[in-house]
Amino acid sequence: MIDRTFAAAGALSALVAVAAGAFGAHALRTRLPPEMLAVFESGARYQMYHALGLLAVAWAATRWPVGPVRAAGWLFIAGTVLFSGSLYLLSITGHRGFGAITPLGGVLFIAGWASLAVGILQARTV
Repeated sequence: MIDRTFAAAGALSALVAVAAGAFGAHALRTRLPPEMLAVFESGARYQMYHALGLLAVAWAATRWPVGPVRAAGWLFIAGTVLFSGSLYLLSITGHRGFGAITPLGGVLFIAGWASLAVGILQARTV
């Protein structure tokens, strides 16, 4: 069941990333300064990368159903909320305080990739 959860989360996250990218390209292009538009686009780009990562986790969970693989999925979800979410809020509101949250999301992304690798390696030796 966890593989379906991560597959659905990945698909929904990809949907939001595409919608955010379109929103940025069409609705925000004339409303935001170029540097804030670039921040918004970074949020959408990293959200798409990690939506695809969630699909990879879903597949990996069917082959190697170990704790670190499952943890990777939750880390990607949390990382997306903090990283991409804070960049969306920063760019739209201009409130720089949201930028303090972004590195926490980045750390969760890194931990997710590390957890996925550990899980795959751990499962191969079990």
